[in-house]
Amino acid sequence: MPPTIRPYASDDAQATLDVFLAAIRVTAAADYTPEQLAAWAPDDVDLTAWAHRRAARRTVVAEVDGRVVGFTDVDPGGYVDMMFVDPAVGRTGVASALLAWAHETALRDGASTLTTHASLTARPFFEAHGFVVTAEQHPVRRGVTLTNFAMARRLP
Repeated sequence: MPPTIRPYASDDAQATLDVFLAAIRVTAAADYTPEQLAAWAPDDVDLTAWAHRRAARRTVVAEVDGRVVGFTDVDPGGYVDMMFVDPAVGRTGVASALLAWAHETALRDGASTLTTHASLTARPFFEAHGFVVTAEQHPVRRGVTLTNFAMARRLP
């Protein structure tokens, strides 16, 4: 059953934060050290600040059977800041549905390219959807260096 994609609502804050934390702590655990995971997905995320960030961005959520199982956003220039999926529904089309929404939204906005900063874990997904690496990056979170990739895909 394909997910339902709908706009983020204020009462989605906890569900989207839970998806974010699980996606990093479970799915990304194969590619990052425990120290990196703890820096990227700490226990002390401020839910109010999280809710404000999600609301300030054009965030959508993916639902299956009424449960939030993923979320993403895209800015008017085509930058996808966050795309996370609950590990329980990984490889079921949720991320593809979210990316399709970002693609269509960016096209409507007149963007010429979709871009993102993909984790080691997400890089193969984005490559499978036509993105190419434009740079390897080493952001620092809470004093810990991570690796991610600036990636881009031209829009038609």
